[in-house]
Amino acid sequence: MIKVLFICHGNICRSPMGEFILKKMVQQHKQDFLIASAATSTEEIGNPVYPPARQKLAQHGISCEGKRAVRLQAADYSKFDYFLCMDKRNVQNALRILGGDPDGKVSLLLSFCGEEKEVADPWYTDDFDTAYSEIKRGCQSFLDAVMQGK
Repeated sequence: MIKVLFICHGNICRSPMGEFILKKMVQQHKQDFLIASAATSTEEIGNPVYPPARQKLAQHGISCEGKRAVRLQAADYSKFDYFLCMDKRNVQNALRILGGDPDGKVSLLLSFCGEEKEVADPWYTDDFDTAYSEIKRGCQSFLDAVMQGK
């Protein structure tokens, strides 16, 4: 089983978008996946996915019903194979919470596209179209790499 945890600041926009986009993508694969998402902050814990993010997913036939923001925990390091972060600050905060990354599990999502680019936070930009497009592209590149054994 391949275990993936998407990481963003609040776990109400980008990381749940990544979680549910990838869940939809892997439905057609025979490989078993465990896919979740978490925050590096505490301010949104327990809150549902932000309505514009939920609406953007729904426009693409993706439900995130029941998802509530949770915080990344140090114990998650042993539970997941990949920690896919939306921006460099998420990487720094994840490394702090996890206590480092001795196995090289933490990376930027878009690094799987060959880019060190960050997914802009739509909480501040209100650009959920671009966030969705970048996250989808990152998820597809990640899935391609994993299925090819990279």
